[in-house]
Amino acid sequence: MSILLKLEGISSGYQDAKVLYDVSLTVEAGEIVAVVGANGAGKSTLLRTIAGLIRSRSGRIIFDGCDLAGTPAHEIVARQLIMVPEGGRIFPFMTVRENLELGAFNRVARPESKRSMEEVFALFPILAERQTQLAGLLSGGERTMCAIARAVMSRPRLLMLDEPSLGLSPLMVERVLDMITSLARDLAITIVLVEQNVHAALAMAARAYVIERGRIVKTGTGDALLADDDVRSAYLGI
Repeated sequence: MSILLKLEGISSGYQDAKVLYDVSLTVEAGEIVAVVGANGAGKSTLLRTIAGLIRSRSGRIIFDGCDLAGTPAHEIVARQLIMVPEGGRIFPFMTVRENLELGAFNRVARPESKRSMEEVFALFPILAERQTQLAGLLSGGERTMCAIARAVMSRPRLLMLDEPSLGLSPLMVERVLDMITSLARDLAITIVLVEQNVHAALAMAARAYVIERGRIVKTGTGDALLADDDVRSAYLGI
């Protein structure tokens, strides 16, 4: 496999508050890579920095061989690096289909919008059934699916998901995580997953990183970290 995303010594934060300290990681094409840690550890800040929503203070973010330093967020989207933020943030007063169409707005995705819609409806049949319904009337799990499907409409090479199972019922959590696995398997989308359900995230990830207080403290395969005594004690309650 080839390296699709590489972070070298990334530090970033908000105004005077530094959150990430010298973070380095790699994501290979076709992988699901999980980032796990406690609330406030810096997981969301990491994704926002990669997506260009927060400017890094030092280090390099290299995507598909190109340094993203100074690249505006909308240009990063056009390079097919897409993030679904925590909560999804769909447009509630637009229909499901209109939300999905917005995902194909960038110049790369627009020519493929018809094919993308067919793929999305095949992967998320409930959205095909609800396509004329206002997105704000969807259930919590269906809103999450809509947000992920909208991201898929952008034709991502790398998809970053921030807490996709947050607030969902156990049954819907299982469905959403199964669909994420399907995106990697069926559409060959590389995925970086930040997920509160540490056991599920590590079980589905080829590799994972543990972040504490803005620093990467452990890395390994998902299986290896599931068996790690420190991880089991800190995050799995074992």
